Amino acid sequence: MKMTMHIDEGMLAEAIKITGASSKTKAVEMALREMTRRARLKAVLSKGSGVSPAGLADVYDPKSLDPCRVAEDQAPYGKRRSRR
Repeated sequence: MKMTMHIDEGMLAEAIKITGASSKTKAVEMALREMTRRARLKAVLSKGSGVSPAGLADVYDPKSLDPCRVAEDQAPYGKRRSRR
């Protein structure tokens, strides 16, 4: 759908730079998609899981996430990670 919109050029240029979008339209679509994703996530998280902290402790094993952490480099506390 075509429409005319007044968008701050500086903000749009920054969004294109940050996202790497190939066009202004793609940058706007990415921004709208991200806004709706965040709103949906907020709605889901606000409902909660219905599990009490004690109930969660009974079923959650922190070591179960260890295989997921293998590929991650752990940054030393207080130091910035280098950008790749």
